[in-house]
Amino acid sequence: MGQDYHEAQRAVQDRFDTRRLADRLDEATSSRISDEHRAFIEARDMFFLATADSDGVPQCSYKGGDPGFVRVLDPETLTFPVYDGNGMFLSVGNILVNPHVGLLFIDLADGTRLRVNGVATVDGEDLDDAPPGAQLVVRVQVRAVFPNCRRYVHRREVVERSPFVPTGEGAPPVPDWKRDPWFDGTLPRDDPARDPDHPSAPSIPQF
Repeated sequence: MGQDYHEAQRAVQDRFDTRRLADRLDEATSSRISDEHRAFIEARDMFFLATADSDGVPQCSYKGGDPGFVRVLDPETLTFPVYDGNGMFLSVGNILVNPHVGLLFIDLADGTRLRVNGVATVDGEDLDDAPPGAQLVVRVQVRAVFPNCRRYVHRREVVERSPFVPTGEGAPPVPDWKRDPWFDGTLPRDDPARDPDHPSAPSIPQF
């Protein structure tokens, strides 16, 4: 399964004489997640998610968790949890009206990148096997998996994992911004931030 380049992509390729290169790189595209892909995906603690609404207006979102929070169920399916956020649900809402998604996984230590394109659904009922703290689970049926050149990726190291990631080992702290008076009266009924005894994280900007 290839990229199925459209006319505009082909036009730019022809302008820069990269059609042959694009076709060769397309040979590395697969519709299935290999064992190597699976190991790379499940070792990541973050990825970027691209969605669009029914009019094609895009959103790009950072998704973070403990390594393994993205799970490969089989060579054609992966899932990831939706954790508590700012309550806007921009990505989830987009998926409900336009299921086409793009995921970009990056190992910032060595620059390795992997793209996954697919069709997503949102599950809010069957959460028994979901990671701790998941409000929803997104399931992606894979359409294309392909690596990317790493040369422009700036090398980074993990300094500290976020204390807000649910691990199942106690409740995560409340982000400071949820206790800002500006949000008074807006938080969900069951939000832990409404409990004055629930601990906050160290005082660092969160919003």
